Amino acid sequence: MGFIGYGLLHLALAWVAAQIALGGGGEEADQSGAFQKLADQPFGAILLWFVIVCLVALAVWQAILAIWGHTDSHGKERIFERVASGARVIVYCGLAWTAGKVVLGTPSSSAQQQQDAAAGIMAKPAGEWLVGLAGLVVIGFGIGMIYYGYKKKFEKKLQFAAGVRHEAAVRAGQIGYAAKGVAFGIVGYLLLDAAITNDPGKSRGLDAALHTLAGQPYGKFLLLAVALGVAAFGVFCFFQARYRKVGS
Repeated sequence: MGFIGYGLLHLALAWVAAQIALGGGGEEADQSGAFQKLADQPFGAILLWFVIVCLVALAVWQAILAIWGHTDSHGKERIFERVASGARVIVYCGLAWTAGKVVLGTPSSSAQQQQDAAAGIMAKPAGEWLVGLAGLVVIGFGIGMIYYGYKKKFEKKLQFAAGVRHEAAVRAGQIGYAAKGVAFGIVGYLLLDAAITNDPGKSRGLDAALHTLAGQPYGKFLLLAVALGVAAFGVFCFFQARYRKVGS
């Protein structure tokens, strides 16, 4: 159930990014804009409440894994997986909170919040260094996602029928992780650039990343490619709803 809602979020985000590439759309190109896009559809409030329930379900599942799960891993690998699950709990709860504000009619700008947070950190002693370090970490995370998809590391978390390998699911995962890795890489670069130039206005997260990409030579085509990749990740989430291992 959780992956269905997560997939809908990525499809909406891909649609917002595609509209920017084609010169239309007024929503922010981030999670807030994607939730607003869902809310604007017929029966949008019901759809958005469904997504919120799905995200909470994902958070509960990952919380259980963080405490008792990942028994198929051992030693440092299990510790890493449990910590990663704990981080996902924070991410899913944050997304559910953002979606809740949209459905209740009190949306807040994710991009503005990230800019304000960066500005607050940069105003502190050594703040630029901290923001720059965060940028490097995000760049590393983006590269890791690309590698994770390229090497099909996600396959070990899928369970197909004996002797069957669903090629469409694997390809959707590869393309989706690559696209998200590119997006995270640009976010990290903008954070690093904001620290170097002491300009927190550049640190507006995914919204700034996708608009920056659109402004490059052939940027609209690149942004369309990223949008298709994010949509592929949404499709991969639907495959995960069917084939993801959830018992360990």
